[in-house]
Amino acid sequence: MKKLVVSCLALLVTGALSVHAATAKATFQQECAKCHGRDGKGHTPMGRILRLKDFTNPKVQKEMKDAEMFKTIKNGAKDKATGRERMKAFGGSLTDQQIKDLVAYVRGLGKK
Repeated sequence: MKKLVVSCLALLVTGALSVHAATAKATFQQECAKCHGRDGKGHTPMGRILRLKDFTNPKVQKEMKDAEMFKTIKNGAKDKATGRERMKAFGGSLTDQQIKDLVAYVRGLGKK
């Protein structure tokens, strides 16, 4: 009986993680791919203008910090020289958990 309960709990956790990953991928494709590209390489017209980093590059992945990515997604980003918006804030439309899931999704782009 204990094995059955443990197995069921493991399936529920795995299913929940899969749902988070699928939701994060959908969010990335809907909101982020416009600039960062569907593959995360930043090879889009806007990505080139903004000189976005290639999220699939291991060196870029190593330089990025989860807390900084979370903050940027939540609060947006401004150009330091001009003060103009580089990326809109998603804190009003995404929960903290959704942002954490999105950070994890971006991390996964470096492993493909």
